[in-house]
Amino acid sequence: MIGMFKQATNKRVAVFFASGLEECEALILVDLIYRAGIPCDKVSITGEREVTGSHEITITCDCTIDDAGFDFEAYDMLVLPGGLPGTPNLAACEPLTRALKTFAAAGKEIAAICAAPSVFAELGLLEDRYATSNPGFQEVLAKYGAHVLQDSVVVDGNITTSQGLGTAIDLGLALVGKILGPEDVEDLKGKIVYQGA
Repeated sequence: MIGMFKQATNKRVAVFFASGLEECEALILVDLIYRAGIPCDKVSITGEREVTGSHEITITCDCTIDDAGFDFEAYDMLVLPGGLPGTPNLAACEPLTRALKTFAAAGKEIAAICAAPSVFAELGLLEDRYATSNPGFQEVLAKYGAHVLQDSVVVDGNITTSQGLGTAIDLGLALVGKILGPEDVEDLKGKIVYQGA
């Protein structure tokens, strides 16, 4: 392994990979979190470590939720990429949805992008909360009681949501900020030559 990772915290992040996910959303988030020095695992929900996304790109994950010893509670943040049919596949994963409800109730961090905030909505986690998603899924959020905003990233307490691939860097920076703070975000912006706001 190339020794480029400099661990900055003991907090850990899990990004969940389902068949048909939006590959770049997932990998941008993993990259930025990891690049900032936050331990981050690519976790497959399929039972296999290799997961093929919606654009037929195959990604090898670090582990699966079926691996012996896998424990959601080993993580401080759970993150859902979007994509179709990745999002409904995430929603159909009972161990994952149970963990999301447990994290939300405990005030632990959860995040989702693109279509995936609809998973939070359908679990009742966005009722009377501010959130965003891909425009095609905002009606779902509203149906389940979310206050839908058009910001690229919306942070409401321990729940962070974002709109899509074009906002994935903004989401990654926000998640790094949640764990490490604003100085580390500014440092990371410099490292990736971030041109946004």
